[in-house]
Amino acid sequence: MGERILVLAVDIDNDLYRKTKITGPVIGRQENLKAAARLALADPMDTDSNAMFEAVKRHDELKRAGNRVIVVTITGAEKEGYVADSEVSRQLDMVLAKFKADSCVLVTDGASDNRVLPILKTRVKVNSVDIVRMKQSEHLENTYFTILEKLKEPHYARIVFGIPAILLLLFALSYYFNFGWQPPVALIGLYLVLKGFGIEEAFVNSAKGFGFSVYRMSFVFYMAAILFFIISLIVGYGNYSAAVQSRQTFDPITLGAYAVQGFLLILPISVALFLIGKITDLEAKRQRYRAIAQGTYVGFALVGMILLYLGAAWIVGQIYFWQLLISSAVVLFIGYLISRSSSYLRGRAVRRTKMKDKQVINDIGAYIGRVTEVDAKRGVMFVKTDYGNVLRYDIDRITNISDRVIIR
Repeated sequence: MGERILVLAVDIDNDLYRKTKITGPVIGRQENLKAAARLALADPMDTDSNAMFEAVKRHDELKRAGNRVIVVTITGAEKEGYVADSEVSRQLDMVLAKFKADSCVLVTDGASDNRVLPILKTRVKVNSVDIVRMKQSEHLENTYFTILEKLKEPHYARIVFGIPAILLLLFALSYYFNFGWQPPVALIGLYLVLKGFGIEEAFVNSAKGFGFSVYRMSFVFYMAAILFFIISLIVGYGNYSAAVQSRQTFDPITLGAYAVQGFLLILPISVALFLIGKITDLEAKRQRYRAIAQGTYVGFALVGMILLYLGAAWIVGQIYFWQLLISSAVVLFIGYLISRSSSYLRGRAVRRTKMKDKQVINDIGAYIGRVTEVDAKRGVMFVKTDYGNVLRYDIDRITNISDRVIIR
């Protein structure tokens, strides 16, 4: 037999999983043909499917020449950079552990070869790099269509269209209400702070799991929660205005306490409605353990709001300090009971969920291993990888359970 050659296609931004739910690595000729066909049907303009077909073609050519050949497609991550590169490295190590290649042929669409080649060269000899280009695309036309496709993606659309549109609206509203230029600039500064410290990304990820859809029963509860939240803001501002107009005090801390009291008066209703909507969604997906966790979070939020309300009441002189201490102790004890009961209920729900021996993948589609054991009491599960390592994950990291377990 001839040289052992690895024909490798790389999907650096993991379009394969995002568009077909197929996880990398994809090993073998038939599996790559199926995956490429599904990707081409999901998005005919995606060049990754062409790279996969080209990889299969090179596999066949090298095999006819008498070489031992395997064709593999590995994937990165939607969030490019370190996350994508580390996932490519992990999958490449997994492939090379199963197939001891003497050399490699890299097949790429040209978008990822500069990033993948340094990673690849540290592990195996690279004999050839095959760049797949669409025949009808000249440089200018290719750039034009690339820009159009990128603008369809939510991330780039928010930057190119969303942010300038919001800025224009802010300045227009500020001019109409005679607020001047300071409020829009302050909001821009706040956004840059959120962006710079990664808070915006966390908020977007939370919003993705919000489950907001007009086709779900929870839509009514979410809309009502938003309505009561707006009412809370109005009541809080009303309390603040009433305190100013009555000239009871000009102390900013006291005025703030009046505003907080008004805001927290209606807010628990909004939080409770949100909880009902979220639990309705999770129960529909048969994820009772997550519904219990949501209830725990909202329970602690309510405890925090009560403590904040009591503190505001003490500041404005509605209760004595000893009443504040006793009430706070009672509320904290209630929080402890919520914690204990939720822990018991979550363990009970986990025990009823059959996860043992199921495949575990993360939210970017990377295969991790199989569930070997679930400890409901401690709220953890143990996952065995293909390398024999046993990893421990908190149950709270699970985002979905079906024929396999998906964790974040």
